[in-house]
Amino acid sequence: MSAYTRLLLACFGLFSLIGCSEPHQDSNIRSRGFVYCGQDTPTTFNPQLIDGGLTADTLAAQIFDRLLLLDPISHQPLPSLARSWSVSDDGLEYTFNLRKGIEFQSTDWFKPTRQLNAQDVVFSFRRIIDPSHPFHKVSGGRYPWFESQGFSSLVDNIEVVDSHTVKFTLARPDNAFLSNLATTYAVIHSQEYAQSLLKAGKLHQLDMKPIGTGPFYLSQYLPNDLIRLVRHWGYWQGAAPMEQVVFDISSRGTGTLAKLLSKECDVLSSPVASQLPVISNSEEFELIAQTGMNVAFVALNNSKSELKDPRVRKAINLAINRENLLNSVYYGTGTKAKSILPPMSWAYNHSSKALDYDPVKSLALLKQAGFDKNLSLTMWVPLEPRPYNPSPRKTAELIQADLNAVGVQLKILSQDTLSRLSSTVATNSDMVLTGWIADNGDPDNFLRPLLSCSAKSAGLNVANWCNLGFDNLLELASRTNKLEQRVDYYHLAQDILDTEVPIIPLAHGVHFQVHHQSLGGLQMSPFGTRSFSSVYRSE
Repeated sequence: MSAYTRLLLACFGLFSLIGCSEPHQDSNIRSRGFVYCGQDTPTTFNPQLIDGGLTADTLAAQIFDRLLLLDPISHQPLPSLARSWSVSDDGLEYTFNLRKGIEFQSTDWFKPTRQLNAQDVVFSFRRIIDPSHPFHKVSGGRYPWFESQGFSSLVDNIEVVDSHTVKFTLARPDNAFLSNLATTYAVIHSQEYAQSLLKAGKLHQLDMKPIGTGPFYLSQYLPNDLIRLVRHWGYWQGAAPMEQVVFDISSRGTGTLAKLLSKECDVLSSPVASQLPVISNSEEFELIAQTGMNVAFVALNNSKSELKDPRVRKAINLAINRENLLNSVYYGTGTKAKSILPPMSWAYNHSSKALDYDPVKSLALLKQAGFDKNLSLTMWVPLEPRPYNPSPRKTAELIQADLNAVGVQLKILSQDTLSRLSSTVATNSDMVLTGWIADNGDPDNFLRPLLSCSAKSAGLNVANWCNLGFDNLLELASRTNKLEQRVDYYHLAQDILDTEVPIIPLAHGVHFQVHHQSLGGLQMSPFGTRSFSSVYRSE
């Protein structure tokens, strides 16, 4: 059953769309919306509760707004719900002036009686930092991205100054604070909606039936099938041209490329690199690319006895042929990673002496460590293609062959979607093939969520590595206002990574997206999918 057919059948479901066309009028559906293919089934619609996936990468930008946005070129914060802001001389107080006239979405399950105000901002962040907040423990009570940033210890207080002014007071200066408020995780919820759920005893509904101020609201969710978003007519930047967006999240039947070619999908996110020639040769589709602020890497579980020895970690790094990965997995579209930071980062260490492919030296190090052809390891591998890794299974098989060549037996364990919060992964596997897409342009956004001691306790640091010297350098970099000094601190932090090798950077990928040529207005960003509020169909 195509996404369009399922869409029509859904008209008779619980969340019916007024004016839904008859089943035979597929052309009418195409004129009013589009179908988006290529990502996973979400477990929540609140990006505060997760550290990646469809909700954070794509849905959040449609349902919610943030105080700030990031300029896709300069990576500097831009106004969004906050029209302006100021910072105190000591860097501890951030005051935001909110726009007036911002409407929340009206749905079958909630009709707002007021516009956005300062109380909504305070509610959205107090839920995260205050353990006594009535919504703090709802949906598991974990906020992985914020935990990895040490957000609760950073923010001392959030207070209402007046109806459209909010003040954040920090415990210490943090130069990445504005950029962090512009990430896809820092969304603003409706306090009025939350209060109504509190009275009704339906607190979990806040995360599964969200209310935001974005250009589209959630209308229907069929797990492992589809998600339907409908136009928010009261959107503060003007109603979107498209009436609806359908996300095809089904895994049965034909693959995503076949769905694209048969016009069951209009947009395909992150096509596999081997599919690009087929797509490029068709005049019906337009392929767009965005140099990504991302990295694919192998996390080495430092809690495992075999991997506690830095010589073993360095040997594994030396055994991996990245050039082969670029040719066989990325088809020339990726860049070899020497660091967890991509080359476009202003803190990238171009003089890094990171170890490169050298199987002879790898064998020598393994022998020194006492593992002469008698080391067996496991590696967890998610199968879903991502911008930083277009074919995880093939990547894993190439790494398996490389390690076998130096006498390391690698068993590949795979699953459809790998959560960095999985206790099974963190505890029982030796290695994890994963990656990261930056949420903003600050280098702290790569280093802290993936490798800090706070990230280890939050579950995002799947290398289970904690180095206080590394953490201290990140802290010093976040406190100083001198860019040159920040760069020095980040270079020193990368030197520690080169020495300790808690993770093995593999490649930086290019984010591709393909869409039917009749669609216009689709925009890409180094930090994930942008709002669909400007998307239109020309035929």
